[in-house]
Amino acid sequence: MEERIVSGESEINEDSFEYSLRPQTIKQYIGQDKVKNNLEVFIEAAKMREETLDHVLLYGPPGLGKTTLAAVIANEMGVNLRTTSGPAIERPGDLAAVLTALEPGDVLFIDEIHRLPRAIEEVLYPAMEDFCLDIVIGNGPSARSVRLDLPPFTLVGATTRAGALSAPLRDRFGVLCRLEYYSEEQLNEIVQRTAVILGTGIEETASEELARRSRGTPRIANRLLRRVRDFAQVKGNGDITTGLSREAFDLLQVDKLGLDHIDHKLLKAIIERFRGGPVGLDTIAASIGEESHTIEDVYEPYLLQIGFLQRTPRGRIVTHLVYEHFQLEVPTK
Repeated sequence: MEERIVSGESEINEDSFEYSLRPQTIKQYIGQDKVKNNLEVFIEAAKMREETLDHVLLYGPPGLGKTTLAAVIANEMGVNLRTTSGPAIERPGDLAAVLTALEPGDVLFIDEIHRLPRAIEEVLYPAMEDFCLDIVIGNGPSARSVRLDLPPFTLVGATTRAGALSAPLRDRFGVLCRLEYYSEEQLNEIVQRTAVILGTGIEETASEELARRSRGTPRIANRLLRRVRDFAQVKGNGDITTGLSREAFDLLQVDKLGLDHIDHKLLKAIIERFRGGPVGLDTIAASIGEESHTIEDVYEPYLLQIGFLQRTPRGRIVTHLVYEHFQLEVPTK
């Protein structure tokens, strides 16, 4: 699968850039008002009782700020943030090394927590509930179980697939927060903030144009801003104007709704080859040369969200909005 500029997934070498843009406090964090309001109460209550915050599960599509929010929680609690990921923890010993290195009150952030092996989850349960760790030492008849006490800590888990979490693990989180897609107004505010941090001037209309094409995702907004900034420096005086931003988007093949050439290829294939559908997923995949699971997991969610695509028992169907977007005549059926 080729890299897409409008993908919510983090690209290689993008972490250092994102780190420089991340807000440090809840007040600086833009958007997700319901989540922020609840977390403010929970954090303040935990600080008043001088306790650790309940374990927090952050879930939602990629690029919405789950990692950023975990860092904000640690900052607000005044503790250290320890970061790891589900795929990085392969053996119980790996988890034990991470947990025993924690200081009292620390926040442990596990990204992609749904990818933790089941054997690791079993070790994690007593750590989350009783702040202890059961380790088996030795093999065979001489094996014995040792219980290690752990300092109180807060586990913050992040996942894009909450349904993939096992029920026992999900039930051990006291705070569940779903992150929603951002509005254009919130993305516009994020773009303006990022432009100030980068020292780049940007017109209000150019900022609105960029926010409109960001698919409700801050990571995409910041990525597009970086690319448009490159065009502004090479083809202009460094400031991002509306005309220059539109020229950049034409060259980047990102249209006014944030659809790229792959989205166009998918939608036009259904229109031109299958008369708008219904058509099966495997048939679409074969016709455009993509894997069916890639279409289902990566390409379809945003098209479904904006109402361009429908899933039916007979297959996929494009809606009248697609014909209007491509300025085509809607067929009568």
